[in-house]
Amino acid sequence: MTDGQQKKFAMENIERNSKSIALLCDNIFYFAELGMQEFETSGLMMQVLETAGFTIERNPSGMPTGFIASYGSSKPVIALHTEFDATPGCSQAPGVAEPTPIVDGAPGHTEGHNVNGAVMIGAALAIKKTIDECGVKGTLKVFGAPAEEQLVSRPYFVRDGYFKDVDVALHDHIGKELGTVYGLRQYALISAEFTFKGQSAHAATAPWNARDALDAAVLMDIGWDKLREHLEPTQRSHRVITNGGDQPNVIPNRSTIWWFFREATAEKTRALFEKAKRVAQGAAMMTETSYDVNVLSAVWPTRANRTLAEVIQKNIEEIGMPQWTEGEQKLVHEVQTKVKAKPTGMPTKVAPLKECVQSVSANDSGEVSWVVPTGLISFPSNIPGVSYHHWSAGVSLATSIAHKGAIAGAKAMAASAIDLLLEPQIVAKAKETFKQEIGDVEYRPLLPPDQKPPLELNRDLMERYRPKMREHYLKERPEFR
Repeated sequence: MTDGQQKKFAMENIERNSKSIALLCDNIFYFAELGMQEFETSGLMMQVLETAGFTIERNPSGMPTGFIASYGSSKPVIALHTEFDATPGCSQAPGVAEPTPIVDGAPGHTEGHNVNGAVMIGAALAIKKTIDECGVKGTLKVFGAPAEEQLVSRPYFVRDGYFKDVDVALHDHIGKELGTVYGLRQYALISAEFTFKGQSAHAATAPWNARDALDAAVLMDIGWDKLREHLEPTQRSHRVITNGGDQPNVIPNRSTIWWFFREATAEKTRALFEKAKRVAQGAAMMTETSYDVNVLSAVWPTRANRTLAEVIQKNIEEIGMPQWTEGEQKLVHEVQTKVKAKPTGMPTKVAPLKECVQSVSANDSGEVSWVVPTGLISFPSNIPGVSYHHWSAGVSLATSIAHKGAIAGAKAMAASAIDLLLEPQIVAKAKETFKQEIGDVEYRPLLPPDQKPPLELNRDLMERYRPKMREHYLKERPEFR
């Protein structure tokens, strides 16, 4: 069997399982689980992989909703990895071109990580079938990565050695086009909680006996705001006060402010974080409080390897764009008009290969991309012109638009992985160009060596909404052949 026939076999498998891929996509959409709480989502994904014959490692880095599914025993080792978490307060009914929560106030998928998961699983099962029935050698590792919206899991996976034996990695992510890129893609980021501790007192009768922890958090916020004028314009920093006390007449003895610090490089991000700690120290001194810092996660910028991008691009061009129906384009135009975006409709041509312009966004897949050559598959399942984390970005995610994009993405991921399994010289070239691209940059994790993952993250929020959300779960589950 030729290389082309093996890839054709994999793509036919994906076509045969197109309904199951769509069902997986839609099940995850209605689960709509926030980061670190993706128990239904990861449970279903692991069940599908285990049924297909993968060996499942649960709780990597101590994360109950993470997993590593493995198949095969020889070189090369190809990793597939992606995220599947939702966003808070973003519940949106699919196929409706106006704000329509499924459950008011509940989490929802408004980026498309539900489709990411379906693409990765669909591709993984097709690759496994091809290994079994077409004589392909190699090992496939499938990483389920929780809490991307909080940039949590993959820095821990890399730190704890789970990518040490991986030769190359492929990451899929939803987009508005079918394409890939190379070069530096996104920013580095440190996510940290600053918790101030003081002394409570009655706010009316004895405020002089208090040391106000909330004042300290507010002063840190003000201090950082005053410092912004003197920071490089490339930086981005934003925060929420997650604990500001319980009631107005009790001066808070504890207050927490959660920050994201972003910069173009890991070292600049590290320097930004050190400045923030000095501002926190000043706020604590002014209020006679103490403080501690909890780093939830810390990630390097994402990058994409040119050799892998060329492999992916060739497959994308052979697969071609999905064919959109008149009804699908009508829905897209309605949403674009509603949000005052340019009414382009869904794209009809494959995007050309291009070098990235670095974005200020971040993704915890960045950590992987500095330790092994990494390729990105972007697939067209969301609407051009909409903003992620907005109701409009949830409209397409459990419709035929998302399903068609997912099939194209799964094919591109599977075909590219098969090329890498069949042609060791491509893997060797990717490793060589990776060294050239990295140059003299030394990878040093931003994540503290003894840091534990934030397992309680989003637990209260999910427990509040999950009972009502469960009423909308799909009854039908995917069955792959």
